[in-house]
Amino acid sequence: MKWLAAFLLAVVMIAPGCKKQEQPNGKLQVVTTLFPLYDFAKRIGGDKAQVTLLLPPGVEPHSFEPRPEDIVRVNRAALFIYTNAVMEPWAAGIVAGVEKGKVDIVEGSKGIPLLPAPEADGHEAAHEHEQGGRDPHVWLDLDNARLMAGNILAAMIARDPGNKAYYEQNAAGLTRDLAALDQRYRETLANSPKKVFLHGGHYAFGYLARRYGLRYVSASAVNADAEPTPSRLAELVKLMRRERLGYVYTEELLSPRVAETIARETGAKVLMLRAGHNLTRDEFERGVSFISLMEENLRNLKTGLQ
Repeated sequence: MKWLAAFLLAVVMIAPGCKKQEQPNGKLQVVTTLFPLYDFAKRIGGDKAQVTLLLPPGVEPHSFEPRPEDIVRVNRAALFIYTNAVMEPWAAGIVAGVEKGKVDIVEGSKGIPLLPAPEADGHEAAHEHEQGGRDPHVWLDLDNARLMAGNILAAMIARDPGNKAYYEQNAAGLTRDLAALDQRYRETLANSPKKVFLHGGHYAFGYLARRYGLRYVSASAVNADAEPTPSRLAELVKLMRRERLGYVYTEELLSPRVAETIARETGAKVLMLRAGHNLTRDEFERGVSFISLMEENLRNLKTGLQ
């Protein structure tokens, strides 16, 4: 990251003063890291804000590293919104390079306690990616999603108080939609015959499982690059058979190989469960929303828990 630090220093040195810059087209300029933040900011900002997603469509965020042009883009914005230091450790380099007084830094998950991140064998452990072994995928609890929207709303009002009523009205609509979806999750999953689901990827759905009273088992730990051992795969196959599960879940933007292996061994089918970090390019261009992703998850959970 030394080259990046040097580049950031150069950007700051050539940038004019520490005065907050005027926003192009009179719109609040917002840069977000992950898709849920982008979608919430777009919904709240409406036509008063120009929101961009730092992650290129289709890129898995755990291994993302910002490019020099990304740093420049953030320095031209009014707000830079990231989830937390555990989810995006690479955001620290961006924050360090932001000119003080020009860009407001917003931690989207501020005030939300992080759950412990268990290893694939169920024992809590720290990883180089997750500071202290914590699970950063907070948005998959829809009440946490509502709190994140509130943090974004507060940041927009603080930077653009003239449009306070407009942002509040948009945020109220988003909050109502999240609450209605949360209620559908509660009603649907409360009546599911099965209460355990198995995911052939990295540990991402702990918040969702906790909120809706489900038991969640993943093939790997929170580290998206982790691979389950042969003994771990054997354990998962035994679990599938013991619980008589007919479905195993895979995750977008990551290889389905582990889920497909478990499915072959057990005769199960593979279903998608969206963690929602990012979208494919086609989904991004079609305007797929966070709520539509979570609605897809609910349909697939209903199927898989039969």
